[in-house]
Amino acid sequence: MADPSPPPTAGEPIESGSGAGPLPSSPAIHVSQLTKRYGHTVALAGLSMTVPRGEVFGFLGPNGAGKTTVVKLLLGLARPTSGEGMLLGSPLGSREARRRVGYLPELFRYQGWLKAKEVLELHCRLAQLDRAAWPAAITGALTTVGLSERADDRVAGFSKGMQQRLGLGVALLGDPQLVLLDEPTSALDPVGRHDVREIVRGLRDRGVAVFLNSHLLSEVEQVCDRVAVVDHGRVIAAGRLDELLATPQVRVRCTGLSAAGHQGLGAFGVVTEDEGWLTISGIDQSRVPDLVTAIIEAGGRIYAVDPGQQTLEERFLQLIEAA
Repeated sequence: MADPSPPPTAGEPIESGSGAGPLPSSPAIHVSQLTKRYGHTVALAGLSMTVPRGEVFGFLGPNGAGKTTVVKLLLGLARPTSGEGMLLGSPLGSREARRRVGYLPELFRYQGWLKAKEVLELHCRLAQLDRAAWPAAITGALTTVGLSERADDRVAGFSKGMQQRLGLGVALLGDPQLVLLDEPTSALDPVGRHDVREIVRGLRDRGVAVFLNSHLLSEVEQVCDRVAVVDHGRVIAAGRLDELLATPQVRVRCTGLSAAGHQGLGAFGVVTEDEGWLTISGIDQSRVPDLVTAIIEAGGRIYAVDPGQQTLEERFLQLIEAA
């Protein structure tokens, strides 16, 4: 969970997602008061967060919120203006840390004349993996991302979704302890998105931390243990999904409600309206029958009542509007 507190000392337990077995004491990611300025532009303004190992962590925010800057700082592709951070127990940007990190960028291109296995061979060389381990690493990566039968096919003939799978395979080379995924399902069909979710869950079960940056909030909602929402370079909300989405609500589809009747529903919670649906957030679920009665007495005609929690998308928009 995003947390400005210092990382635990050696020997303290780390809470994990569903990873199995004991985990190292140092968090996968710990940053404190990170700032980054480009001239007069503040890209990051005092960001603090901690990501334990064995957890899938969603990093969310609108365009321009500072997400890309954070990833660059974590990978050592940029240096912070101030603040400090650790990656897998090593300082940000250190070669030791980067050796144990897998990364799938949002935008990448592989040379079209290379075969899939040759792309992986190239990255085995760049990662300085033991050459004797290349065959097993390449076979394992291709199998995991569902490209075993395309190992000898050239990248130029791959669809965008297949290239996305290959990029994920590259990120998994070398048995990383932390995997950073930037929009990993953006080009995939439903089957591909399902496969990526299973891969992410498998990484978590092995004690690997996954830092997931995605605009597909429905995907984040399905795989992440915790999320942080960032805006204007700061974390504005963070926690487990069940904590962030704990605000109860009820949705009512109705017609004929007068302006005065609509205003009177404010006694039950925060009321919003979208395409014929009224959403009352913060309502005590025991008062839903009273709400229905109030709508009918105010002249409204009810067609559907849908009690439940907010979706991640609804909560995300609420947080950004309030920031």
